[in-house]
Amino acid sequence: MLISKGWVQAVGLVMLFGFFVLGLLAYYTYTDEPPIPDKVVDASGNVLFRGADIIAGQQVFLKNGLMEYGSIFGHGAWLGPDFTADYLHRAAEMSINHYGGNASDAAQQQTITDFKTNRYDSTTGTLTYSAAQADAFQKLVAYYGDFFGSPTTKFGLRPNAITDPVQIRQLTAFFSWSAWAGSTLRPHKYYSYTNNWPPESLVGNHATAEMLIWSMLSLAALLGGIGLLLAAFGRWNYLGWHGREEQRIAFRPPDEVMLTPAQRSCSWFFFVMALLFLLQTLVGGASEHYRAEITNFFGIDLAQVLPYNIARTWHLQLAIFWVATSYLAAGIFLVPMITGREPRGQQLLSYALLGALAVVVFGSLGGEYAGVFGWIQQGWSWFGNQGFTFLDLGRFWQILLTVGLFFWVIILFRGLRNKLRTEYAGNMPWLFFFAALAIPAFYAVGLLVRNDSIFTTTDFWRFWVVHLWVEDFLELFTTVMVAYIFVLLGVVHQRVALRLIYLDIVLYSAGGVIGTMHHLYFSGEPAMHMALGAFFSAAEVIPLTFLTLEAWSFLQLGAQQETKGRTPFPHFWAVMFLAAVGFWNFLGAGVFGFLINLPIVSYYEIGTALTANHAHAAMMGVYGMLAVGLALFCLRYMIPEKLWSDRAAKISFWALNLGLVWMVFATLFPLGLIQLYHSVSVSYFDARSLKFISAHSNSVFEWMRLPGDAVFIIAGTLPILYLCFIGILRMKVQRPREEPDGILFTEIQETKKFGE
Repeated sequence: MLISKGWVQAVGLVMLFGFFVLGLLAYYTYTDEPPIPDKVVDASGNVLFRGADIIAGQQVFLKNGLMEYGSIFGHGAWLGPDFTADYLHRAAEMSINHYGGNASDAAQQQTITDFKTNRYDSTTGTLTYSAAQADAFQKLVAYYGDFFGSPTTKFGLRPNAITDPVQIRQLTAFFSWSAWAGSTLRPHKYYSYTNNWPPESLVGNHATAEMLIWSMLSLAALLGGIGLLLAAFGRWNYLGWHGREEQRIAFRPPDEVMLTPAQRSCSWFFFVMALLFLLQTLVGGASEHYRAEITNFFGIDLAQVLPYNIARTWHLQLAIFWVATSYLAAGIFLVPMITGREPRGQQLLSYALLGALAVVVFGSLGGEYAGVFGWIQQGWSWFGNQGFTFLDLGRFWQILLTVGLFFWVIILFRGLRNKLRTEYAGNMPWLFFFAALAIPAFYAVGLLVRNDSIFTTTDFWRFWVVHLWVEDFLELFTTVMVAYIFVLLGVVHQRVALRLIYLDIVLYSAGGVIGTMHHLYFSGEPAMHMALGAFFSAAEVIPLTFLTLEAWSFLQLGAQQETKGRTPFPHFWAVMFLAAVGFWNFLGAGVFGFLINLPIVSYYEIGTALTANHAHAAMMGVYGMLAVGLALFCLRYMIPEKLWSDRAAKISFWALNLGLVWMVFATLFPLGLIQLYHSVSVSYFDARSLKFISAHSNSVFEWMRLPGDAVFIIAGTLPILYLCFIGILRMKVQRPREEPDGILFTEIQETKKFGE
């Protein structure tokens, strides 16, 4: 073990505590979630709908990809309304009219009483609606029938999206249940099952004391944590990135670095990555255009063939696919450099993995299209689309992808096993393996998400993938990969890199594991989920602050060796992309993430453009930039020196970063502030309505995004595609070897100090 075993013990304690708490929260999710009644009746005892109708309505919602159009409990897409808030507001207005109209204070008070009173009888499983609530339900069945059965594309959906009267009634039952959970008081509490979300004055939904208190404590945790971090840096100056300051390195020309067959196969992975990246940006631009003009995509009624919910589904899925493709390739590429050898047949397994990945990618995209258009009736959730945001792909494709990721870990293990036999389990080769293993392990948790479970339960497990998989364990793999690259280059000593990895694991996991709950403030979870999620998610910003402090020294490592070394540093632009990860981690994940994580802010903001702002800056800024940086590092050894283009890498770097800055600050951030202001000053219902989103003033901001998107797509993605194409077309000629030298530098020499 190259460093103190205390680091291993610290990681073990942090992980054990975090997952123990998550286990308790999982238990309370199942015991305290909003119940689904056996039947819902009116005041006379007539059955309005049954619990089976609620689950069937949820399945109609998912089958038609409506979570990629609007949202439930604030979670989903951002063009359509939040259907929990939409149903609740409309039902409340109808109830007030039933009792005498807006002019009557008694009518307004009776409506609040109706919606706040919990008439669910747990002994009989019966939920009783008042006469006004029952009448509103019948009227809203007709309203949603007209909405989803519209023969036009004026809402951004395909024409006649849902016309079956039975499905419309089931869908309305699902919306009605979610609105009931959002307004009815939780037993023995003064707030609803969703902590009084959505904000709706017509039913007496207002921010709770818990929201304010835990928002204040979150701020205190953030400030205190950053203070402790800075104090630690002042006390222990060996933390963080430190290169070989008094040494110079002679780097080997990339043309002299011999590649194994499996390493050469990675060129095809990166080419597929670049194609998927380009496709993802194109469908992203199409989905964004819906917010500027719903029925006119530069003269084309796009929703006829590519409705918004499909465009957004593909945009999210392709983001995961192209980033994952780069990670898979980089892992395969680095293993021979770590071990100095490659097992026989490794390249065949690599090509098999790429083929399986292609089947999953294009099979799932086709299935999602066919599922939303209703071409798959039987087995829609298996071969069509499951419909959950970020887990849209059919369950069959989800299982295949999970198996493929485990197969990738097997490929890595074959290459690493001899090295692992001789290494302590806490050193870098084992950390590399464990970090890789965590990727399929935590993606597999998504298999617990079921379309026939209560929505609160499904969201709990879904966010294990969306948050834990992405924001914790992909971050861990990111740290290990970057650290290993600098160790292989000789720029950083392995002991320094190892210490940094353990420090990152502790800092990320201390807040990130329990901080998963910051997504679930209003999904029907008990208030303790909000309290713990708010407090610990504040700690997530602390490691991002640490990365920002280290970004400058990280960026300077390559520059220092460029000036001190006798040979050119070959990875300047790859390092620039890796440094950009630190910047976007702090801004996108840290600042923009914390901005919307405070419960009192999230209460009014969830599902608005500020959520999109955080998502774009964090996903593309962190994982997208890292994926491109890893590709450039590997391609540098695949492409002959005379064909390599630093100019293409430079153009792509500035175009992707400036395009993302433009996307964020010209459109998403200002629109998010406008929408948040409208939510607080008018109503959340109105801020999420198509009428407000498509208003002329908002459309101006949407059109302002066009130049940034054009730069991002044309000057950002195409140079990467060009370099990846050169990688497969003109890979440097050499005899493939299964035992590379694995040395990226030739010597490290001590530089003379002043006066010697």
